[in-house]
Amino acid sequence: MSYFAAAVARVEGGWTAEEVDLRGVADIDEVADRLRDVEPDADLSLLFVEADDTYLVILRLDDGEDLRVFGSDSAYAEESRLGAVLVGDLKTSVTGLEEGDEARPAASGGDDETEQPAVDPEADPVGDADILADLGISAQKLLALCSHEGMLPADVTAEICQVLGCADEVEELREV
Repeated sequence: MSYFAAAVARVEGGWTAEEVDLRGVADIDEVADRLRDVEPDADLSLLFVEADDTYLVILRLDDGEDLRVFGSDSAYAEESRLGAVLVGDLKTSVTGLEEGDEARPAASGGDDETEQPAVDPEADPVGDADILADLGISAQKLLALCSHEGMLPADVTAEICQVLGCADEVEELREV
């Protein structure tokens, strides 16, 4: 299974981005170490792992500590060894929704399109959907992006990075 792993780190004066090689990682702690190595003094580091135009995993470190993980679909753990490392230990339910909340329809923008559910019924998002909430992307928005028909993981990453202000840095990595 092929993958693209882009780390972005917020540093004084903006963002820095670097592609991360995850070959041979043994566990999630080793992945976190590789993310820390991108910019050891960053106050915020994110790793976007896109696999086979199907799965997206986002890892977050604040001040190099407190690893948080979101995966677009738990099936990734069954599809590859890397998927098992990244999302294999996550619970099958998504956090970020208040208990009793149901997935709400995505905003339709007022046009005549039918509303899509915020969560694809065939996908099983896992981990912390609230991972980017303080950065302007709520759990509902993240779930809606991941489940939007026709959106590839690269599209979701691009959309998130646009909001964060690091889209150009990640796009440069893709062009290399």
